[in-house]
Amino acid sequence: MNTAAPATDAAIASKLTRLQSLDALRGFNMFWIIGGDDLVSTMLEKSRNPVVKGISDNLTSHAPWVGFHFYDMIFPLFLFIAGVALPYAISKQLERGKTQQQIALAILKRTVMLFVCGLIYNGLLKFNGIEHLRIMGVLQRQALGYGAAALIYLYAPKTRQQIGIAVALLLGYWAAMALIHVPGFPRGTMTETGNLANYIDRALFKPGQLYRSYGDPEGPFSTIPAIATAILGVLAGKWLRTNKKTENKAAGLAIAGLGLIAAGAVWGIWFPIIKKIWTSSYVLYAGGWSLLLLALFYYIIDVKQYKKWAFFFVVIGVNPLTIYLMQEFVNFEEIAKFFFGGALKHAPAIAPVLFIALVIGIKWFVLRFLDKQKIYLRA
Repeated sequence: MNTAAPATDAAIASKLTRLQSLDALRGFNMFWIIGGDDLVSTMLEKSRNPVVKGISDNLTSHAPWVGFHFYDMIFPLFLFIAGVALPYAISKQLERGKTQQQIALAILKRTVMLFVCGLIYNGLLKFNGIEHLRIMGVLQRQALGYGAAALIYLYAPKTRQQIGIAVALLLGYWAAMALIHVPGFPRGTMTETGNLANYIDRALFKPGQLYRSYGDPEGPFSTIPAIATAILGVLAGKWLRTNKKTENKAAGLAIAGLGLIAAGAVWGIWFPIIKKIWTSSYVLYAGGWSLLLLALFYYIIDVKQYKKWAFFFVVIGVNPLTIYLMQEFVNFEEIAKFFFGGALKHAPAIAPVLFIALVIGIKWFVLRFLDKQKIYLRA
């Protein structure tokens, strides 16, 4: 572990084009998608202790409907991180002399490319017919959230404008969900089949185009508050680019995070915290935890300069889209069996845990090789 003295504000300011803490946090988040959830659940599955079981469920599965698990913040954390990066990326382009129109065009191109990647991930190239292709999805929401937040940052650059837009999105979504009547259900119903967001999903798409028969957790209407998640990231990124002391920046992120968690919990009394329809209270609650994680990573890595421990996550974090798509098309489990299956037979007690760790390790070494070759998939 690096025990060097904390970096000065000037030293950190000179590296603001890329925060290592942001790459590490992105990699930490991606770790759960490339096998971290399976690793934890396999390690803890034999425990009969209810506390251990609760921890395992919280780290490896979504809340069934109403409620919040740690696992429920993986997706919003990605959107939040994308928002944090925007002030750095767009400001850098403006400093290089690019016009707003040029930057906006690049944003739209990236949005379309990422959306198409999502369609390919969902099976576009299988040519099974549009009626069997899921239109929305994780990458599609990431694309729309990123694109909207980027354009908002570009054309509404003032902080009060961005806060106003985020508040309008969250309040507007709440009002629509509470006041617009869904046929066959009382006004304001928040069940799987009775809420407005899923009703709109069923109206827009055929059953084969939905993730679930009652709706899509990444449907178009529930993408509206997800834009506010990305805007929260934008606001955090702008805060980190100020000239305030680095310790004060970390403290500000943490204080804001605690405030959002409290606000989300209170709002959840009237508008329940539900990840699968991205309720406004969920945006605040998950956003609060995202801020706390960013504060922690920023303080340890960029303020205190303890960086070596984060190298594992940074390798994942600089190329997340690559491994997200690659693991859909490359059978890493079969690769692990081919090279290590024989050896694992001699350690049956720990073989399941070792196998998952080896699969994660193979994915990591692929990303490390690509990183050394400066090969990154950007969309």
